[in-house]
Amino acid sequence: MNRHTKLAFMVAPFLAIFGYIGADLYKENQAQETKLIQLVTEGHCDVINQNCILSSGEFKINVSDKGGITEINSTFPLDSATLFLVDKSDKMTPYPLGMQKSPYYWQSPTHLRNVASGKGDSYKLRLIAKIKGGQYISEFYTQTVK
Repeated sequence: MNRHTKLAFMVAPFLAIFGYIGADLYKENQAQETKLIQLVTEGHCDVINQNCILSSGEFKINVSDKGGITEINSTFPLDSATLFLVDKSDKMTPYPLGMQKSPYYWQSPTHLRNVASGKGDSYKLRLIAKIKGGQYISEFYTQTVK
């Protein structure tokens, strides 16, 4: 074996380790970059009657209101969630949602039931859910059926 082959055999393990560490750091950095993903409603959205699902691929969020407490639950754990109620003049009222039980369940008292509980009432909502640098956003209308 010549000296170049011996040197290659000594250096190769170190190059493999440094390559593995470098690739891991690169992927971790990519995962932390902010990404915006839009959520869309699946069919008719009626938050008051617990019938509103927002989705993007396999990620789904169910939005509901029970007794003045607006709740969301998701298929993946969230880092944070904020719901915005938007009036007719496009003025937003933010409601940061607090985690309940686990990072899959979030809730906050809102006045949504006061403005959209009558049959046929419609109201604009916006939602921002954050997961590891990704922001899932949605603007949708809830319309009460019953």
